[in-house]
Amino acid sequence: MRPSTIRSWTVELEADGLADSYVHALHSRPSQVMSDAVHDGSLARNPCSRRTSPGAGGQRPYVATTEQVWALHDTVAEHLRPAILLGAFVGLRTAEVVALQVGDVDFVRGVVRPVQQGNGKPLKSETSCTALPILQELAAVSSAAVARWGGDHVVTDGTGRQTSTWAVERSIRSARPEVAGLPAAFRSHDLRHYPAGPLIGSGLDVEVVQRRLRHGSATTMLDTYGHLWPDSNGSPRAAAGAVRAARGDPSWTERADLQSQPQVSPQADIRCRSTWRTRAGAGEGGSGRSRTPACTRSTSRSGRG
Repeated sequence: MRPSTIRSWTVELEADGLADSYVHALHSRPSQVMSDAVHDGSLARNPCSRRTSPGAGGQRPYVATTEQVWALHDTVAEHLRPAILLGAFVGLRTAEVVALQVGDVDFVRGVVRPVQQGNGKPLKSETSCTALPILQELAAVSSAAVARWGGDHVVTDGTGRQTSTWAVERSIRSARPEVAGLPAAFRSHDLRHYPAGPLIGSGLDVEVVQRRLRHGSATTMLDTYGHLWPDSNGSPRAAAGAVRAARGDPSWTERADLQSQPQVSPQADIRCRSTWRTRAGAGEGGSGRSRTPACTRSTSRSGRG
């Protein structure tokens, strides 16, 4: 097997219409196997390299708006509504949502502890085991769902039995046409991207956002959500101005006044507003809503991420 063989294979995959990120992931598998073979001495060299690897593609998932999240919640079957809330407001992956058992949630303190995936397999990484604080109102809604539908799992099939990732996915697929502006390719996993907007908009640093979203590395998190951080072109200018002020030389200001003022790119106007609509005791399951801050941009970039 030669590098040209690997490259021809990836070109065929791309020609078949597979996404760049998927082809990149497929290429990494034989690369890992052959790298181990080289290490064991059973292979002279690895034909897979950066030259044969396709680009990973842009990782900019669609971030739903608050209105779209609630529209999905109101459209799907009632027994699956907790899955929407756990995905969007906690950031759980779909497999983690369907695997979440009643014992994994501290309803009193408002803490969710993912333990496994829906098929019984371990979580994606050690970081995925991070305990996540949730709003007391969300804990109350989840508790009410358990009381109504029964069973050992927080999200059920409506008869008290564990539901499946396919059931959640199918429900969202059916609800998509009813939600204005939601892309046709939107899937249940994309709900996990929603918390990134409020976390970043509230001014939290990269490390905190990474831990909250449970990404394995800051690099992965920045590759996915880096574009959501507010544009800060004015920050370097402000830093340089502070150095100039510290010098205390008025001639700087005099010379600056003689020059035309540079145009500054307008900063994205971040407006925080309450997004949870209170509806205490609504329905038999008590699907009431609380209030939590979320941020939207006046520049229309919130739809990408």
